[in-house]
Amino acid sequence: MSHEKKLNELEATAICGNDISSSCLYVSALAIAYAGQYAWIALLLVGAVLFLFRTIYGEVVGALPLNGGAYNVLLNTTSKRNAALAACLTILSYMATAVISASEAMHYLHTLWHGLPIIGATLGLLGLFLVLTILGISESAKVAVGIFLVHLVSLTLLVGSAVWYLATHGLANLNLNFQLPVKGGSIANALFFGFSAAMLGISGFESSANFVEEQARGVFPKTLRNMWIVVSFFNPVIAFLAIAALPMQEVGQHTETLLSHLGTTTGGRWLGTLISVDAVAVLSGAVLTSFVGVSGLMKRMTLDRILPQFFLKENKRKSNYLILITFFLLCASVLFITSGQLGPLSGVYTISFLAVMAFFALGNFLLKSKRPKLPRPVYAGIFTVTLALISILVALYGNIKIHPDYLIVFLQYFLPTMALVYIMLNRTAILNLGLAAINSVAEHSRFSRLGRLFVRRQLRELHKQEFVFFTKGDNVSNLNKVMAYVVENEFTNRLKIVTLLKPGEQYPQELLTDIHVLDRAYEQIEVDFVTIEGQFGPQLIDDLSQKWNIPKNFMFIGSPGNQFPYHVSELGGVRLII
Repeated sequence: MSHEKKLNELEATAICGNDISSSCLYVSALAIAYAGQYAWIALLLVGAVLFLFRTIYGEVVGALPLNGGAYNVLLNTTSKRNAALAACLTILSYMATAVISASEAMHYLHTLWHGLPIIGATLGLLGLFLVLTILGISESAKVAVGIFLVHLVSLTLLVGSAVWYLATHGLANLNLNFQLPVKGGSIANALFFGFSAAMLGISGFESSANFVEEQARGVFPKTLRNMWIVVSFFNPVIAFLAIAALPMQEVGQHTETLLSHLGTTTGGRWLGTLISVDAVAVLSGAVLTSFVGVSGLMKRMTLDRILPQFFLKENKRKSNYLILITFFLLCASVLFITSGQLGPLSGVYTISFLAVMAFFALGNFLLKSKRPKLPRPVYAGIFTVTLALISILVALYGNIKIHPDYLIVFLQYFLPTMALVYIMLNRTAILNLGLAAINSVAEHSRFSRLGRLFVRRQLRELHKQEFVFFTKGDNVSNLNKVMAYVVENEFTNRLKIVTLLKPGEQYPQELLTDIHVLDRAYEQIEVDFVTIEGQFGPQLIDDLSQKWNIPKNFMFIGSPGNQFPYHVSELGGVRLII
């Protein structure tokens, strides 16, 4: 059993907090661009939606406390194809996070060094974190805590300075801004489009679910609460203070660096410089979070045979360098396609992020219907989940309506990614089709013989991986669901069905009869029935995984009930399939 130190509340909050709170640096300007003087109300609405998602995430991750976020939820409640869809959206979200954070960091640095080439510097920052992560320098909790605390202090100083400025200079500018024509022609339109754009301000909320296994017990829901407090306070307050202290025209002229400009206006050059330095640090932290997060997710997908196996190659420092290089190249391409402009970048970012949030809400519904007996620390009501999902869909529609062209940029990345994943998920059918094509083109030629040899070798490699299902004496209906799941989702022709017995106990004869029936019904799978004396638990799983050389993520169980003595997270990635 592993006893490595787990992250405490401050450390875990800092790691995900650097991601979500970095949005404070640009979301106010975006919200004001679409909602004008009512942007702060739109940001309050976003905080209300985030409050709903606290219980949604708390229930889902409390029931399935495993890394992987939406991918993990769907993998344990539905098919691998649906899980892969959520994973692709999460990868795009990470990609957009890295690019937009790096670009924003360089825009803030540009306020200190006017000769800085922003596109080149953004690419350089992405390259720096590529090198650091390849060298094995991943997220340090202590460094993350330092950045996070400095960021909170900087934002607090900015708020305090702006309040003092208004107290000494009056609210004449606020009155002038509220006399301007309402964006979109009506307050309802302003709030709709402002809310849609401002949803970018909670991107990063899902990041805590991606490293829940590294957190001490009970910490995860506290990270959700802490992130909610930070963004629900600072985002609307800073937007309101910007509207009160700055002419609306100035806000539009400083979209990428609004907070440093607000700091310079209300507190002097020192505060503007502090905000810029803080922005570079916290946005760089968000870039690092993206590299670390996508590496873990893509490695998990590769282990589940959704991505090509060459991604598992490691260097001496145990970094999956091919995953990191691929991610860097994708980030570089989206940077050049969008020319580093905040608008298209935030469009890709928001569409992918909102889709991931929607999948989390759907995953909550699936958890309620398919895993009702699975213990969970909190329960999100049906009304709560429905309202949260509708809010996300409204925001998704609003973002597409604001800029339909951003949807094209999003699809340019999403469709090829999904095409690759679906090719990987349908390799058996594609290889069999290729075999038929080879036979039809040249049945007796040397090319045909070599082609058949190659394809059959690939099929053997795919099918030789063995899978395990632990049964407590399930009825034939449940066992049939297991067989159907394996046929639909996995490449294998070998399945061990394992039942555990107490000393002197005999397995029920009807269980063996049911297995023989299913073995004949599913001709493509060879079933091996195994009985073992012992107690189901993490130690047994470890022992069998090593003895049989079967990864734990290829071991399946039914959904445990309230009497189950272990957390699902303690089982090392064993999957729930019924």
